[in-house]
Amino acid sequence: MQITYTEDQITKVAGQLIQEVSSKTLCFHGEMGAGKTTLIKALVKQLGAVDEANSPTFGIVNEYHKADETLLAYHFDFYRLNDENEAYDLGIEDYFNTDAWLFMEWPEKIAAILPLDAVHIQIEVVDFNTRKLSF
Repeated sequence: MQITYTEDQITKVAGQLIQEVSSKTLCFHGEMGAGKTTLIKALVKQLGAVDEANSPTFGIVNEYHKADETLLAYHFDFYRLNDENEAYDLGIEDYFNTDAWLFMEWPEKIAAILPLDAVHIQIEVVDFNTRKLSF
C-alpha cells in the first residue's frame, strides 16, 4: 500500500496505518529528516498515549502509556547502534516478547534479529511538505 500525504494529514494517515498493518511491530525506513519520528508521534497519539512521543536518539528507547498507566508502545531509534550485539545488550528480546506496539527507526541496524512478522514502512521525501509512505 502507498499513501502520499502532507504533515497536516498525518493524523489521518496514522489512523489508517493502525488499521491496515498486520503486526504491532513497525520498522520505519527513510533518510534523516524523512518524517519517521513525526509519524511515530502521530501513531502514539492515535493509540491514546498520555505521553507525547519524542525521538529516543540518545536513550535508544522510549516507552509510552495509556491514561490508566498500561504500557502502550516502545519507540526505538537504533541510529547510534554499532551492531546487533548492542541491541541484545538492551534486552531487545524482552521487548519483542511484549504485547506493546514496537516502533523502530533505523531497523536496518538490527536487520538479522527483527521478528519475521515485522511490517517495514518506507517513508520517502517527495518535496518539502509531502511524503510518500509504502508498506
